[in-house]
Amino acid sequence: MTNDEVIDLLQKAYSDEIETVMNYMTNSIVLDGVSAEEVKTSLQTDIQEELNHAEMLGQRLKQLDSRPPGSAEFEARQHSLQPPEDSTDVLSVIEGVLDAENDAIETYRKLIDAAEDANDPVTEDIAVTVLADEEAHRTEFRGFRKEYRQD
Repeated sequence: MTNDEVIDLLQKAYSDEIETVMNYMTNSIVLDGVSAEEVKTSLQTDIQEELNHAEMLGQRLKQLDSRPPGSAEFEARQHSLQPPEDSTDVLSVIEGVLDAENDAIETYRKLIDAAEDANDPVTEDIAVTVLADEEAHRTEFRGFRKEYRQD
């Protein structure tokens, strides 16, 4: 893979992290009900981590003589993570988070491979670090899904 592919994947990952922040924040605000509190708290905690991911990716793009995309270049992709019509439908948010985390994991794995092929160990290291965070989020939300399916 070429450096252009590393740049493209970094830009996609950056946009995805920013979209995740928006959707996590919105869902942490709109969810209602006693059973929603733990998920809301987790989303609120993850917002800062996702912002940190975006900042790391944006800084890496700058170091590679590129730039993170602005809002005019943004394309929403997280359709399953949109706030539910029923504000007590916590399970739909959990499923949306899992979809977003699975997509992020796939993107970071591709970025690791692309960075390795491009002999870019710094980007590879960033992608490995963020991948570990995304896998931890996925594990947490798999646990939430198990709990909600037992109710």
